[in-house]
Amino acid sequence: MTRSYILHMFTPGRQMSPFDVNMAIDAGYDMAIPYCDVDTKNIGAMTQDAIFSRGPKSVAHTGIFIGGRDVVQAAEMLALARKAMVPPFEVSVCADPSGSYTTAAALVATVERQLRKAHQTDFAGRRVLVVGGSGAVGRIAGALASQLGAQVWLSNRSGSEAAARLSEETNRCFNALTEGVVIRNSTELQSVLADTDIVLATASAGVQVVGEAERSSARKLLVAADVNAVPPAGIEGVGVMDDGKRIGSSDAVGIGALAIGNVKYQVQHRLFKRMREAGKPVYLGFEEAMAMAREVVAELG
Repeated sequence: MTRSYILHMFTPGRQMSPFDVNMAIDAGYDMAIPYCDVDTKNIGAMTQDAIFSRGPKSVAHTGIFIGGRDVVQAAEMLALARKAMVPPFEVSVCADPSGSYTTAAALVATVERQLRKAHQTDFAGRRVLVVGGSGAVGRIAGALASQLGAQVWLSNRSGSEAAARLSEETNRCFNALTEGVVIRNSTELQSVLADTDIVLATASAGVQVVGEAERSSARKLLVAADVNAVPPAGIEGVGVMDDGKRIGSSDAVGIGALAIGNVKYQVQHRLFKRMREAGKPVYLGFEEAMAMAREVVAELG
């Protein structure tokens, strides 16, 4: 008898993202079953409940996805799920809270591509400002850029203590070296942008965080990337379809939300397929998402 491919989808929240359910089904899972209120306290028990019912041969047709909104909690849940495995009862697990791991990976990989194409350089030694650096995508994007050798500012509007605390937690949990910076008005933003090579806009949808006046102050700017697809643009002058288009008369190039989103979609789709088709269990977090994003953008040339 051929066993169905089942993906158990765990979230600490009240509902699983419909986007993630659709992605799982489109990647070949026969059933994608959401479970709410699953967190670090009960993920071990839920994992073992999922693995022991199918037998050592059929357990390979089972997978676990971890969602939610907290990037640190998701990383902890991924580690706890892995710890709960009892070989040969072991399944693949993928974490992608709020799509932040795959979106951040797509963002950083597309910027890396344009740094090379437009400026013959990379992240090493570059100053990166993440606007919206307290959010899920911003924190992971900052961590990934840091791992590639960039000096990363994670912006925060809540004050210096909050900025420092968030940066320290990001560094500790994601093997990064970032710095919190407080930006509460246009003057502070222009001051920071004056020393910025790369700006990543990861703030809330439909909010413009960098206007033309602020962007014009970034005279060293090489790449501006914006994940906001809801008007107005997060960075004025960067269109949603832009993928290396020059911004005004400057040497900087822009990357828009749909260009990033196309890569994000491929990354998540391929990670789900990798789980389903793997000969042995795999554990997929933000670093694996980054590796996959680099594969996707390499195909773009």
